[in-house]
Amino acid sequence: MLNQRSLSSLFSIIFVTLLGLMFSSASSASQPAIAVDYLIGEGSVDGVRLGFRPHHTTLNNLPLLGDVDVYWEVSLNYWNDGDSDVDDTNYAIALSPVFTKQFATVFNNPIRWEAGIGVSVLEDSMFGGEDLGTHFQFEDRIGVSMAFGEKHDQLIALRYMHYSNGGLDSINPGIDFFSLAYSTHF
Repeated sequence: MLNQRSLSSLFSIIFVTLLGLMFSSASSASQPAIAVDYLIGEGSVDGVRLGFRPHHTTLNNLPLLGDVDVYWEVSLNYWNDGDSDVDDTNYAIALSPVFTKQFATVFNNPIRWEAGIGVSVLEDSMFGGEDLGTHFQFEDRIGVSMAFGEKHDQLIALRYMHYSNGGLDSINPGIDFFSLAYSTHF
């Protein structure tokens, strides 16, 4: 288990990394974006996820896929289990690369699938009366999104997100969420 000092050191390393990502994107041609997700989990679990996307790029001519867009997302998650017996909250910081590919157009708006696997650090490895095993969790996602607006600079998305420690600990129940998200470039 992580003690308070090592957890603080880890959060400091993540913070410095995030700052580096933000400043490196300032000289980039890509346009940063912010995102807000409403998370719905099992039972009385819900939450909010705030994301920052400092950089995006396109991978060209991938075998079988063609061109695929990639963005990096840094997020702060707040989870709440409103069960009257538990009434528990938790926070997580996550960093994920997300791959997107347009597969359709509806009313001139691009529809894309998205998938990603990133890493996250939880404030507490106990949540909702359940032992999640470790503070370190993987953040997996799959979803579909639609861009809209005059410049297609706004996006709504439906996602399935799964957090688990991937077997780093023998205790690994995982947490699943469905999310409704909105993002915009600035």
